[in-house]
Amino acid sequence: MISTRKFCGLILGFGACLAFGTPTFAEAADKPQVVLETTLGKITLELDPEKAPITVENFLKYVDDGFYDNLVFHRVIPGFMIQTGGMSDKIVEKHEGQRAPIKNESGNGLSNKRGTIAMARTNNPNSATSQFFINHADNANLDRAGGGYAVFGKVIDGLDVVDAIAKVETTTKGPHGDVPVKPIYIKSATRVKK
Repeated sequence: MISTRKFCGLILGFGACLAFGTPTFAEAADKPQVVLETTLGKITLELDPEKAPITVENFLKYVDDGFYDNLVFHRVIPGFMIQTGGMSDKIVEKHEGQRAPIKNESGNGLSNKRGTIAMARTNNPNSATSQFFINHADNANLDRAGGGYAVFGKVIDGLDVVDAIAKVETTTKGPHGDVPVKPIYIKSATRVKK
């Protein structure tokens, strides 16, 4: 039989663990997840709205609108990244449904490590709209605060699919290099956890 004093000590210790930095089940469960169903398999993404709230909100609006459905991975560089989110299989940019550029949230404490997802953009740090990439390697050089590439989540399942995409043969189409010879489609992008 446990004494009242020991029982109270256990309860206080458990409460202290919860109060001082140990993530609760509810906190872990609150992160939105998105499944990219590609022609090479499924990739499940977990987003980080706490560190990148603007970017996550923007990405989820595109997902919920079906914007990414039937687009292709249009830039594939093994040992660097795979990029999608804005081109048809003709390597023509999709403008219908595209929103205004968002504020760059690089420097948010998340790093461009293998398996993380980040927003693609032009030379203007605040030009990201719909295109994103999955890091195929650790790319800390992309992390510059304010001028880097904003990480907003990570692959939690399907890194083998990312690796398979990174291995495909690529070519040049018009002004675009590193384009897969055989198109790799996002058949659908679906929010599976709100």
